[in-house]
Amino acid sequence: MKILLDMNMPMVWEAFLRDAGHTAIHWSRVGAIRALDEEIMAWAREHNYVVFTHDLDFGSLLFLTNATAPSVIQIRAEHILPKSVGTAVLETLEIAATALEEGALVIIDPRRHRIRLLPLTPPAESSNKTQPDY
Repeated sequence: MKILLDMNMPMVWEAFLRDAGHTAIHWSRVGAIRALDEEIMAWAREHNYVVFTHDLDFGSLLFLTNATAPSVIQIRAEHILPKSVGTAVLETLEIAATALEEGALVIIDPRRHRIRLLPLTPPAESSNKTQPDY
């Protein structure tokens, strides 16, 4: 999987994800450090990358724009280094691989993950599109 690390993700994720067999690049290597989230999303969509972030704004952007791409992986944890949540991230990447290829928002916290297929819709409309928490 091709993963674009948002500016708020530590660079150590690049090596961690590469060691696990993924293509990973930090946004600071391809774009302006102060780029808007919309620019990061556009680059990821254009280059077929999944955005990996700790920023809640990406999920909001997906919802507000009714986007079908790019997929976003969102970490919701206080400690975001691989030594704290790396195992959960790798397990979730394996489980959610097909959804991420098709377009999804994947939310990971230390105890579980949630997968919502894109485009995101209000909860009443998307009940059949949400996979169970694990």
